[in-house]
Amino acid sequence: MIELMNNQLTFRFPEVHKKAVCSIDFQRTLRIPDDNREYPLPPGLGRFPVEHVDDFADKLPDTWRTHGGVFIPMYQSEALWINFSGHYPCAVKIAAGKINAVSGEPWSNELSSDHQDYAVIPEQPWLDGFNVSEDFIRQFVAMPLGEGFTAEEQITGTAEHGGLQIIVYPMKHDVYVEHFERIVEADMDYLDMPMFSRTVCESTAPDMGLAPGGLMRQEIYEDEYGIDAWDQDNGFRCFVHLANSEQYLAITGHQPPHTPPTAKDYTSAGPPWFDYYSDSKPLTGSDTLGKLTSVAAKVIEKGKGLLPDNEPVHPKTVKMISKGNVVRDGKF
Repeated sequence: MIELMNNQLTFRFPEVHKKAVCSIDFQRTLRIPDDNREYPLPPGLGRFPVEHVDDFADKLPDTWRTHGGVFIPMYQSEALWINFSGHYPCAVKIAAGKINAVSGEPWSNELSSDHQDYAVIPEQPWLDGFNVSEDFIRQFVAMPLGEGFTAEEQITGTAEHGGLQIIVYPMKHDVYVEHFERIVEADMDYLDMPMFSRTVCESTAPDMGLAPGGLMRQEIYEDEYGIDAWDQDNGFRCFVHLANSEQYLAITGHQPPHTPPTAKDYTSAGPPWFDYYSDSKPLTGSDTLGKLTSVAAKVIEKGKGLLPDNEPVHPKTVKMISKGNVVRDGKF
């Protein structure tokens, strides 16, 4: 089952193992400059509010009611990263507009045995964007459907789905027992390690999708367990729709979160950016996703001038984080 509590989706698989639980939340963050320079990890600026589609069904488009799931408000001036948490290993597929964010392939429920198209948690603490090369992603940023910016439109030529699609598969019971319940006591610190955190402190289109933004250093790690470790008979899917701020207010009656700072304002104020270290082996990038045109380049291509608030920034403080530590809240 999937539960929504405190703006976090929790996937539970009690039929597989009593510990088979993982959680996903969606972090607001800076929209890094889209200038082909390489940037470190920006901070989390708090969770996006997440609402049940069914709670507002009479105010939503037919396609949203058909897909069900949840929705979040998102400004075009911000970006999103997906935060994974949980000790029980799970395989998570993420798609934007039904384009796989790891492989660039069209959506399918099954995990791929040819080219890995999923992330493994807890080894993968987060995902900030599209897997464009071995060490880099392009940030998830929101754009209206129908204008040619989203990954879905660039790859398929259509603006049909928008939003995010997620499916989670737990590790098979027997595989978990073999790896984690028969290990010696000296190795138990892996299961007890704290979770990771980077936390610190428009259009009227009927739907929005995710487009490739700035270039960020981030690795997506290879599955060290192998595809047969995952229980693909027990998975749960969730559709995450994206609403702009005006839509969100009209649908819910609630004000959306405040507009985020620009990368320039944040950097000038002095809080840290981040870099993450892991000895896990990274995946190669997707050739398909590597050919995407970023939003800034697309704006120029369309003859619309330059992307606003896109000046380069030079982070002064970059904090190294790893599996063994937790980042405290910063101030902004």
